[in-house]
Amino acid sequence: MLTDIDKTIMKFIVSSAQLLKQLQTISGVLNSSNTLPILDNFLFEISANTLAISASDLETTMKTRIKNADANEDGNIAIPAKLLIDTLKTFSDQPLTFLIDKNTNGIEIGSENGKFKLAGQNGDEFPKTPSMHSASKTNMPSEVLSSAINKTLFATGNDELRPIMSGVFCELSNEGCTFVATDAHKLVKYKRTDITTDDTVSFILPKKPLTLLKNSLINEGNVLIEYNETNAFFVFDEIELICRLIDGKYPNYEAVIPKENPNILNMDRLEFYNSIRRVAIFASKSTHQIRLKIAGSDLQISSEDLDFSNEGFERLSCNYDGEDIEIGFNSKYLLEMINNLTSNQINLEMSSPNRAGIIIPQDGVSKDEEILMLVMPVMLNQ
Repeated sequence: MLTDIDKTIMKFIVSSAQLLKQLQTISGVLNSSNTLPILDNFLFEISANTLAISASDLETTMKTRIKNADANEDGNIAIPAKLLIDTLKTFSDQPLTFLIDKNTNGIEIGSENGKFKLAGQNGDEFPKTPSMHSASKTNMPSEVLSSAINKTLFATGNDELRPIMSGVFCELSNEGCTFVATDAHKLVKYKRTDITTDDTVSFILPKKPLTLLKNSLINEGNVLIEYNETNAFFVFDEIELICRLIDGKYPNYEAVIPKENPNILNMDRLEFYNSIRRVAIFASKSTHQIRLKIAGSDLQISSEDLDFSNEGFERLSCNYDGEDIEIGFNSKYLLEMINNLTSNQINLEMSSPNRAGIIIPQDGVSKDEEILMLVMPVMLNQ
């Protein structure tokens, strides 16, 4: 028979290693400084012996679940995130008993060798997850979403005055799904023709939730994606993530992609990458400018930093179809893009020294995917 004291105590038992793993999955949501103190906590919710744990920064909320948490009743509590993670890191894998005083929100964690007390907060004060009204749904293989994020996220901008370009533009239609990222210096367009929707919709996903997805997606199973005018919701493998979409109209990216690029350089990707990386060491630290001079099958890559009398030069043989050309690029952007590809061979397609260069992988791409990378040129000092 329960005593009055027992009625005020909520109790559950979980594995320390399993709990730590789940908390580390969602801890990336937490900000180092929050306007609401409650957001420094994880929200623990017990229902039917399932423990749901949430972290939120108001813009993004991530939830994970542990089944078979041995609990005496349903309830919730907000537990200080940093203190809990720091404590769990010190334990070998063992069952931990959590005792929650529902009157004071005091928490006692019992381990094999001791007990630890900390102050929690009322779980009802934790911000409520927005509901997905009038949402559309689609399913996407986990590896497709993971690949789309990995191929585009690095090209997003960091300019706080242009928040639209700090996210990844996603367009779903009956022709496929397209992911685009740009910072006005470089652009990546990743398209899948094997994922289609009946209606054409588009939205801009922020960088932070995409980074969280990238770090927690596993390359098996499907991801359920729901979206409406204001939020996107992802569900996979006992994890839920909901984020506020970036409000605004994405720039017309197709307009900046040159359609006619008759000058085509074909190179071994790693050879090209390593050569640029070496030569770029001698480039100006402010412009990172390198020069490509192509004539016939002769490619010259050079750089200079006049302030320090530094110069770098390499000559490579290449497959080239087009007119002789001399064009400048920011080596930092060029290296980022080439490094993000996995193909053995790439094409660099150009029209003129003052138009963008297009990088397209020539292998290692499935029949259902298209990857196009664009890098703006820099004006050469003659």
